[in-house]
Amino acid sequence: MNEKTPTDRPISADAISSFDPFDIVGSNLAVQQAWLLQPERLCTIAQNLALDISRAHDRFARVSFGVPSEPAVAAVPYDERFQDPVWINQPGFAYVKDMYLLYGRWLEDAIYTTSDVDPARRRRAAFWTKQWLDAIAPTNFFWTNPEALRRCIATYGLSLLWGLQNWLRDVAAGDVRMVEPDVFEVGRDLATAPGQVVLRNDLLELIQYLPTTEQVHAVPIVLVAPWINKYYIMDLSPHNSLVRYLIDQGFTVFATSWKNPGSEARATTPEDYLLRGVRPALETARAICGVPHVHAAGYCLGGTALALLLAWLNADPADRATNPVAHWTAFAALVDFGDPGEIGVFLNETSFEFLRERMAATGYMDGATLANAFRLLRPNSLIWHYAVHSYLYGEELPSSDVLFWNCDTTRMPAAMHEFYLRELYLNNRLAQAGELEIGDRRLDLGAIAQSLYAVGAEQDHIAPWRQTFRLCGLTGGPARYALATSGHILGGIINPPADPPKRRYWSGDATGQRDPDNWLEQTAKVSGSWWEDWTRWLSERCGPLGPPPSLGNAEYPPLQAAPGSYVLER
Repeated sequence: MNEKTPTDRPISADAISSFDPFDIVGSNLAVQQAWLLQPERLCTIAQNLALDISRAHDRFARVSFGVPSEPAVAAVPYDERFQDPVWINQPGFAYVKDMYLLYGRWLEDAIYTTSDVDPARRRRAAFWTKQWLDAIAPTNFFWTNPEALRRCIATYGLSLLWGLQNWLRDVAAGDVRMVEPDVFEVGRDLATAPGQVVLRNDLLELIQYLPTTEQVHAVPIVLVAPWINKYYIMDLSPHNSLVRYLIDQGFTVFATSWKNPGSEARATTPEDYLLRGVRPALETARAICGVPHVHAAGYCLGGTALALLLAWLNADPADRATNPVAHWTAFAALVDFGDPGEIGVFLNETSFEFLRERMAATGYMDGATLANAFRLLRPNSLIWHYAVHSYLYGEELPSSDVLFWNCDTTRMPAAMHEFYLRELYLNNRLAQAGELEIGDRRLDLGAIAQSLYAVGAEQDHIAPWRQTFRLCGLTGGPARYALATSGHILGGIINPPADPPKRRYWSGDATGQRDPDNWLEQTAKVSGSWWEDWTRWLSERCGPLGPPPSLGNAEYPPLQAAPGSYVLER
């Protein structure tokens, strides 16, 4: 008989998907099976690797005898792991580095150039392979890290003792820590801008900030924070607080501080966040300031929420006529999730079902899980950097307000997060007019006529700037786009002016434009902070100067001094 038994059949990557929700094994199996079906091509790339290895051996031999020679393979300029001159000048370390980079780059290139594999699966295989390659880098081990050896000698071995203590601390915490959990205190060191909570419900507190100028613009600014993190990313240390910068420029500022949900909030939906959270915050600011409209600005998921709400309001003639938003800003926010960046490696139907079942059991998505996923997107800078400096060098953890905020995680209600993953990330329905329905209304971003200021960050790995640029072409109103250097946080939201300037950015009209590269080619890069460009844009639209409004009013009396109570919840 020619019939194959189950053990004779080739292993299918899909067969193990239920045990491999993030497609780690399955994607690599798919690539390896494709290699076996292309033996000639596999032989060719293996021959190229052999030639590169022979050049590395030749270079090692020549340098060992004092003959100058160029590196067999150059490290990436911004790869901090191999910037020490020892990796070039000392033959042994140079050889270790060359062999690591040669094999690693060959393996990654071999995966990326594999044909007859689903591109998403190939991308996942490359991602998980790179995780392994980053983990085995020679800089992560004592005997192959020149700086660790130097420090051990200089401290008579104490650096190893300190490193052991740091390792034991992290083992107890169950994490590679980036910052001490008690190095800052919210309300004392961070989130210190004075103000009052003027609205509180089961979803959020709304904080109104005390003005610092005698006169303020008539139209207030409402900052909508992402509920995936705590709001004080907009009010960190005084020197890099967006809130303080805005009130010093003569703006009345409000900010949303979302409640950290537990299992009791499992059924909370995006509709709840929009209509019982964002919308009441806008209406409250409008009522306190006695104006018909406000300026709304949202960071990350907060910007996506504003796009959802504005599309929802503009879908009904009555709400369109009474819309509280005159114009709006989106900081590093996605509405087109067709290419969500590296975070897409975690998202497929199997992983979605895995996460959905996990959330069904707890009622929420744990913030630490999300934080760890984001750290995996940049493992060298967000994981191995801290392992090396803590364990091999014996250093104390840095006192960074950004890292402290990054580790101060929040939870996500199950129903909301399920909708967010399925409808936005997996199905990308918000970018398709009329495909997404919220509150019995079908949403069309093209119906948003309010003027927009959108911000992207050049090195953003969470909201790729070319995708954030898509917002300008999908909405129906005038749009200005600013592209900052740096990443999702230190570009997309924290960009304080400095003298001399530390940052650069591009900014210009982007109304109706859909080609980000064409826009970039036609836009000049300037020194400074986009905060200054943004506040000039705001000043032209936020009305005349006049006396500041009171903190709260009879309808919305002050309830508690900033930063309120929700931000302190764990």
